[in-house]
This record gives sequence, structure tokens and C-alpha cells, in this order.
Amino acid sequence: MVYGWIADLFRVLLVSCGLLTALHALLYKRDPRASLGWIVTSLAIPGVGPLLYWLLGVNRIRARGRGWQEGGNGLPLRGAPLCAWSADLAVSGLPFRDEWYAPYLTLADTVTRRPLLGGNAVKILINGDAAYPAMLEAINTARQTVYLSSYIFESNATGRRFIEALSQAVKRGVEVRVLVDALGECYSRPLIGRLLSRSMVPVARFLPFSLGGRGMHFNLRNHRKLLVVDGTLGFTGGMNIGDRHLLENSVNGSVRDLHFRIEGPVVGQMQDAFCEDWGFATGEHLAGSMPTLEHYGSAVCRGVSAGPNEDFEKLHWLLTGVLAVARERVCIMTPYFIPDRQLVTALNTAALRGVKVELLLPERNNLPLVQWASRAYFWELLQYGVRIYLQPPPFDHSKLLLVDDLYSLVGSANLDPRSLRLNFEFNLEVYDSSLNARLAAHFDACRNVSHPVTREEMDGRPLPAKMRDATAKLLSPYL
Repeated sequence: MVYGWIADLFRVLLVSCGLLTALHALLYKRDPRASLGWIVTSLAIPGVGPLLYWLLGVNRIRARGRGWQEGGNGLPLRGAPLCAWSADLAVSGLPFRDEWYAPYLTLADTVTRRPLLGGNAVKILINGDAAYPAMLEAINTARQTVYLSSYIFESNATGRRFIEALSQAVKRGVEVRVLVDALGECYSRPLIGRLLSRSMVPVARFLPFSLGGRGMHFNLRNHRKLLVVDGTLGFTGGMNIGDRHLLENSVNGSVRDLHFRIEGPVVGQMQDAFCEDWGFATGEHLAGSMPTLEHYGSAVCRGVSAGPNEDFEKLHWLLTGVLAVARERVCIMTPYFIPDRQLVTALNTAALRGVKVELLLPERNNLPLVQWASRAYFWELLQYGVRIYLQPPPFDHSKLLLVDDLYSLVGSANLDPRSLRLNFEFNLEVYDSSLNARLAAHFDACRNVSHPVTREEMDGRPLPAKMRDATAKLLSPYL
């Protein structure tokens, strides 16, 4: 009798937990599809469904990040004034502010909460063969600070060269901080954090796995790649740290990528982004950036920090906004392409307006499930005039968006739900016709050796392949 009473109480608790969880999803999930999915899961799988929701479906980072900002750390809240030095250096009188970019700039000024800064020089670094020597030289000549953030920091030969350079910088009295993502660190053994600690390099892990107050944030990863030296020289892009990005002695598993060397005032925004992440992960307040008034080049730039701590999906808004003002050409290069309905509509709308929209993807993805889901979107893009090309191996990890002959967006974000909704990302907006032309030439060279996808090819896939791709597409929000 007692056991029956306990069993009945347990069942009541399970049902109540499911109902309360479903109510929370109904009230607080913005996407109705996600809301419906979690409601069904919570009610259909008693106990397990609610547990999954509270572990994976609730964004505690937004609340924590908002509290961090309200405490005066990191980016100002929406509606708050920009930091004084950044606002003072903001460029005015830009010709494109009064032309077709005006509507987009109004949007970007509002959602990024950072101004455009002039006087920057941006250099393209192709693969680790060009990027790593430049980054190591910067670390070796640092005098004051070295701030490094990487999603994947491998402990192979390349990683150990960085450890040695960072260790020597510490011995010279340079203030060094290294931030690695807790999940990205697991890509190699031994763990890079342990090697850095043994070399006396201050290192922190971003959102380590825990059942404590911070929760288990499997999905919310720091995907940013930042290196800032002495507050005046910065590196960012899509490249992690590891042997796989070295192409001169190409081996199986090599990865092509783009990285960028930046000098000028916008490096201060890159440093602010790192300091915000470091403070978020450790609670230590690093000194903010100081204004750099020296003129290094003609590029007008803005750093774009995006992540689940924001009130809105910043990168998604910027992408749809800039596609809306494109007049002649849009070039997109990304390794992972899983668009939502709004992004598909924005690409098709641009194509229907007469804009030449070109999408360059890897022919063979390192994540088969992502490749299958991506191909399920091809037909409706091709139908409205978007041109799709598949690039032969080795796998290209580059992230690039070019609009007309002036605008470039480079950085760490892919065009998939993980980058646009879940990851912490850092991108750089660049208004510079010279850089745009160089990146367009790189894009064209890659496209010219790629395979153009046709509607007939997509229609001609065997039925099992169509079913496979369509099934993978159902998982798109979770890839």
C-alpha cells in the first residue's frame, strides 16, 4: 500500500513537472517551432523531456550576460551611450552613409552598439602557412599585452610553437591571457590548458562543463578567434590553431582558411571583446583598450560581437539587412550552410532583384550530416537564381561575405543555426574597395575550379539520397 502511494505521488510529480516545463516553453520560447517541439517532448517523455529542456533548452547565458553588462562590463546595453573614446573616434561624413548603404548602417549602428572606425589596415592571410608566422612574430615582439582566444587550440607541433612563444612573453614580463573553449579544447590530447598552465601561461576555459550553478552548456560555445597584441595589432578570422591549417606540406585532413591581420583603431574593439569574454569566464577585470589615433590605412571597420547573451540574433539581422541593400553582387563562402527561412528568403529576394548571388561551399564536408541538410536547401535557391558552387578538396573552412565592391564581412561565424543563434562569434565589417577587390579575386579563383550545381543535378539525385537529405534537414535547428 505504501509503495503504491509513493508510485502515485511520483507519477503526479512527473506529470506536474512536464506541465510546468511545457508552460515555460510556451511563454518564453520565441520560435514557435522550438516551443512546440519542447512542449511535445516534455509531455510525451515524462521526466526525461523536462530534464533535457532545462539542461539544453534554457538560455541562462542571456540573463548572466545582461547582469554582466548592467554591472558596467563589456558592451553597453541597447540604448546606452557608447564608450567615450570609441564614440570620439567614430568616423562621420562617409559617402556611403548617404547612399544605398544608409538603411543598413542605421540598423548596424543600432544592433552592434559600436561605431565605424577609420584609419585601419587589413591584410589577408591565406592558410596557417601565412597566418601562424605573422601571429607568432606579433607574440614574440609584444611589449605589454598578449590576449589570445581560440575555439580549437591543438597540442600538436603548431600548438606547441604558440605555447613556447606565449611562455617566453610571460618571462619577458608581458601580460598574457589565453582563453580556450571548454569543448574546443577536447579536440586534441594532451589538453592545451594543462600544457599552458605548466608553462606558466595564464589560461581559462570558457563555459566548462559543470552540474553546478553555471549549468551544462553543451551548445553555447565560444567560437571566436582573436589575438590582440599591445592594443594596436590584431588577428581574427576563421582559423583555429593546429597543424591541419598548414597546406605547404599537405596531409590528409588539411583545411584551407582565411585569417586577417589588422592595425588601427578597430583593434581596440577586438581587445574589448576579448576582455569581456575573459571577465565573463573568470571574473577578472582586464584594463580596457586605449584609443589608437595613428592612421594605418583606408579601411573603415567595425567589430561585431554576437552571442546568446544578446537580446536579439545580431548576426542574423545584419545578414538580412545587408542583403537587402545589395545592388550588383553578393559572394558568400562558408563551410557550413544551413539557412533558416528568413535567410533563404533574403538570398532569393536579392537574386530576384537582379543581384548576382553566388554561394561557394565545400564539395566534401567534414560533417556529413551538415552536408546532407545543406543540400536539401539547394533546389529552392537555384529555382530563384542563386548560383551554387561546390569547391573540391581540401576542405575550405573560410567564412566570407562580399557585397558589391565595398562591403566585406569576415570572421568566425558560419551560416548555420549554431553560429547565428548559439555560439559566441566575432566578425569584422570592413568598408574598403581595395580589400573587397582582393577578396573578390580570391573568391573568383576558388569558384573557377569549383563545380556549378544545377537544378537538373538536384532533381536527378536517387530517391534514397533525397530522403537522406530531407531527413537531415529536419534536424537543421540542432546542427
